[in-house]
Amino acid sequence: MRIVRYQVAAVAALFLLNVAQAQKYRAVIYTDQGNITLELFDKTPLHRDNFIKLARQRFYDGLLFHRVIPEFMIQGGDPDSKTAKPGQLLGDGDLGYRLPAEFVPEYFHKRGALAQARDDNPAKESSASQFYIVVGKKFDEEGYRKLKEKRNVIVPEDRKETYSTIGGAPHLDGNYTVYGQVLKGMEIADSIVAAPRDKNDRPLKDQRIKTIKIRKRFLGLWL
Repeated sequence: MRIVRYQVAAVAALFLLNVAQAQKYRAVIYTDQGNITLELFDKTPLHRDNFIKLARQRFYDGLLFHRVIPEFMIQGGDPDSKTAKPGQLLGDGDLGYRLPAEFVPEYFHKRGALAQARDDNPAKESSASQFYIVVGKKFDEEGYRKLKEKRNVIVPEDRKETYSTIGGAPHLDGNYTVYGQVLKGMEIADSIVAAPRDKNDRPLKDQRIKTIKIRKRFLGLWL
């Protein structure tokens, strides 16, 4: 009986450890193509909480993924996109405030990363509403050499395996805040990024966000 008690205690301790290590929030992006589930990182609370606030206010309902670039990313969150006419140039809409950068070394632009777009500003502050999901591409040593020569980007050794096997967009690291990661539904992002597009990278057929739902973890359950 003592062994059984130890085993139960060990399982309970492992369960509590996993619960403690898990992120507190997830987001589900509902689109015309299907759903994308993401975890939102607790170590980037300003971006996490802002995204949660806007989602709960239903701000994103009906907005477009207005910019899609194969082997790079899909971008949405421009408030002007909700009623945009076909061919209308998008990407400048926002909410009138910025978010301070939150760079965390363990979060980088691997495939499936959720990050916040921004304009060109020295503090690298983020847009209030525009976000993107990295589709990316895989890199080999030749790719790393070109990044260094053309963009002066040196990829840290501890990230190379990820960028070589999973892929991503390493030239964005340290410039845009990463605050989440796709858990399920990358095939939906792949479908969206493959949509035919115009010269401004806007899909010819609207790729619309139906809504974004937030789920909170409570005792290991997602509510």
